[in-house]
Amino acid sequence: MKRAMTLLAAVALLTMGLQACATQHKVETVHRVEVAPMHITIDVNVKVDRALDDFFSDLDSAEEQLQP
Repeated sequence: MKRAMTLLAAVALLTMGLQACATQHKVETVHRVEVAPMHITIDVNVKVDRALDDFFSDLDSAEEQLQP
């Protein structure tokens, strides 16, 4: 019985060893990736400008009344 277990273990190890040799690994060449620059313009002054127009609108209307 002990001899059969030893033989079975040897066959299993031999089978795994042969399968490990049969595998192949290929490394493909790395392709160059070009990253184009991005230009982003964010205009936040519009909101501030509108708020200032609303805030100073009473002064503008008073100035129009002073000038003929």
